[in-house]
Amino acid sequence: MDSVFQDLYEKYHKDVFQFIFYMVKNREQAEDLVQEVYIKVMNSYDRFKGDSSEKTWMFSIARHVTIDFFRKQKRKRNRIMEFFDWGEQGHLIQDDQPIPEEIALQNEEIQKMYHCLERCTTDQKTVIILRYIQSMSIQETAEVLGMTVSKVKTTQHRGMKALQTYMNEEDEEGIKSETK
Repeated sequence: MDSVFQDLYEKYHKDVFQFIFYMVKNREQAEDLVQEVYIKVMNSYDRFKGDSSEKTWMFSIARHVTIDFFRKQKRKRNRIMEFFDWGEQGHLIQDDQPIPEEIALQNEEIQKMYHCLERCTTDQKTVIILRYIQSMSIQETAEVLGMTVSKVKTTQHRGMKALQTYMNEEDEEGIKSETK
């Protein structure tokens, strides 16, 4: 098992980390979640049937671990809001973590794209990350997300259109602020 685990780690660690990092945008949190993924991989490898590739199986686990993290965060936020009884003003409290240095690239267009990607739906964002950043095929993406190939294509198309719209809006806002 150790050699199998080592092999999986060497092959996929960077990709799994990168995928989770793009989702949570926090290096330490991404590292913690990657550890959780590998714990789940170790505990469930004997149940891996080989119906999909190891890569898609691991990304599927990474996706579920990330979704669980977001669910826990939402519950934690709700408990805090109830404790402090912020009521109607709760929407004024935002978690505006700065974009980590790792993705604050020199190129303004890439920064803008990452910013606009946050406005896409979770499915659109995940499909775009897997397809264009992780370079997965449509088939692999469908397997990881538990979607049909057709659903991946549709989500990708709509996500790219939404991303383009958001980027155009940002361009227009930038032009308006420059003329003032």
